[in-house]
Amino acid sequence: MPTWHEDDCFWETFAPTMFREERMVAAVADVDGVLALTETPAGAAILDLPCGPGRHSLELGRRGYEVTGVDRTARHLDRAREAAAAEGLPVEFLQADMREFCRPEAFELVINLFTSFGYFEDPAEDRQVARNFLDCLKPGGKVVMELTGKEILARIFRPSDWQEVDGVLYLQERRVCDDWGWIENRWIAVRDGQRRDFCVAHRLYSATELKALLRDVGFVEVRAFGSLAGEPYDEKARRLVILGEKV
Repeated sequence: MPTWHEDDCFWETFAPTMFREERMVAAVADVDGVLALTETPAGAAILDLPCGPGRHSLELGRRGYEVTGVDRTARHLDRAREAAAAEGLPVEFLQADMREFCRPEAFELVINLFTSFGYFEDPAEDRQVARNFLDCLKPGGKVVMELTGKEILARIFRPSDWQEVDGVLYLQERRVCDDWGWIENRWIAVRDGQRRDFCVAHRLYSATELKALLRDVGFVEVRAFGSLAGEPYDEKARRLVILGEKV
């Protein structure tokens, strides 16, 4: 049986709430922040891993960057390719697992956004993903990771919540495990009386832990920020953003 992140049914069920219109629109500000934070030159080669339905890849493509978006979910890639074709954007979209994808020294920038790291039970697989980020970069290239940091989650933690989107009820229940090292979530969607239930679990990283992991695989000048706008990672931080550079 596939784990939640390998289950296409999971992504199809929750895409309407994960990638609702306001999140697609927010990609513009996200990209503004990434480019300002990294000072990435015009026309640079950028890897978006994983790319989901391509919201950041497409925005980067609109700005003239040479973009490759990689994801394991075919439905996301179909949506991304359709959008790129409709706009005439030459964005490359590939299906691959982020533990396996590597195109050595091909990119000036790698982006890993929207809490898309820490999915795997074996921490060695997280390390492999981080190593892939490094190996994909040209010397002097940079990685930007953006996720919910452990410190932020501890501040805002709620054991459950719900929302309704287009007549579908989405519920989440959360349980912190392993001394704040892991979180187990129960995601439920109810549509027309039909219910789908998934267990979604992933590793939690503090800023210190994630910086140490990136340094351990070979990144230098690793810094933490509290948003893609470059705010401090302090008690007011909204997101954990890590910037690392390859020598």
